[in-house]
Amino acid sequence: MTEPSQPAVSLLTIASDEGDMRLDRWFKAHFPALSHVQLQKLLRTGQVRLDGKRVEAATRVTSGQKVRIPPAATAAGQITVAAQTGQAPRGPGSVSEDRAFLAAITLYEDDEVFVINKPAGLAVQGGSGLTQHVDRMLASLIDKKGRTPRLVHRIDRDTSGVLLIAKTRAAAVKLTGAFKQRTTRKFYWALVPGVPKPRQGRISTYVVKGKDEQGDDKMRVVKHGDAQSQHALTYYAVVEQAAQRFSWLSLKPVTGRTHQLRVHLAHIGHPIVGDPKYFAIENYELSRSLDKRLHLHARRLVIPHPTHGTIDVSAPLPPHMVRSWQLLGLDMNAYDPIDDAPEE
Repeated sequence: MTEPSQPAVSLLTIASDEGDMRLDRWFKAHFPALSHVQLQKLLRTGQVRLDGKRVEAATRVTSGQKVRIPPAATAAGQITVAAQTGQAPRGPGSVSEDRAFLAAITLYEDDEVFVINKPAGLAVQGGSGLTQHVDRMLASLIDKKGRTPRLVHRIDRDTSGVLLIAKTRAAAVKLTGAFKQRTTRKFYWALVPGVPKPRQGRISTYVVKGKDEQGDDKMRVVKHGDAQSQHALTYYAVVEQAAQRFSWLSLKPVTGRTHQLRVHLAHIGHPIVGDPKYFAIENYELSRSLDKRLHLHARRLVIPHPTHGTIDVSAPLPPHMVRSWQLLGLDMNAYDPIDDAPEE
């Protein structure tokens, strides 16, 4: 019987843009699944070497040097699966694949921030059973100083669209402050059944997280004063409609509660198409041609730049929503009236 092949020792060359990085930071960028403890053991036993010599984790590498990569590091650290441009990756990718994927979905970038168009289905942060998420992928972008880009806000896993990321700690502090102080303007697009009345309105409720009759955690609308309840405020406007069956809504959340838009639209009787948690209209028949995924998209974000001016970025609709817009004859270039909604 043939023995299964084992990972072989390999040599990797320090790239031209990786010079002067600490060796442990270099390993973090190329082998994110290899723990610091594991790396220390490999260094201590001489399994990891730099140009054939024993080194320490704090050693600074130089462009062109050769790093000896033992089988243990390869097995623990490299995770390979193809990332698909514009779609949620199916699993963890290699460093180069993660970099390529993030570059392909980047809408805006400068020295302090970048903005991506997050695909529907890709989680922002890890959770139970999640091996692929934006936060993990950011480790592939660690810079020469060992700095990894940081998340400053979140959108739901099944929601697509604008996601802002800080490249430095200082930028993260300022951007996080802007979200807390509500000096940001967020705009979402959604597809819902029916036509809300009035066509432009304000949804102001108190919401709390709790379990439904099936035992699932959900946000629900409660009375003012209920324990742990939080105020939630959303402005909406009908941009266009397909007869009386569906409406394209533009949404402007003033507060940022969990699932706020989803629970608010369900509360007024127009839950978002494809919402697995809050679409509970009994016996409602959607068009068989419509995709059953969540039709909620973080369309635009306007926020003060950490050091100068304003960031104003819009993300194109994801493929499944484009198909629905085309099927229903909705004009994606129609005027968006939510621009005129109040800021509070």
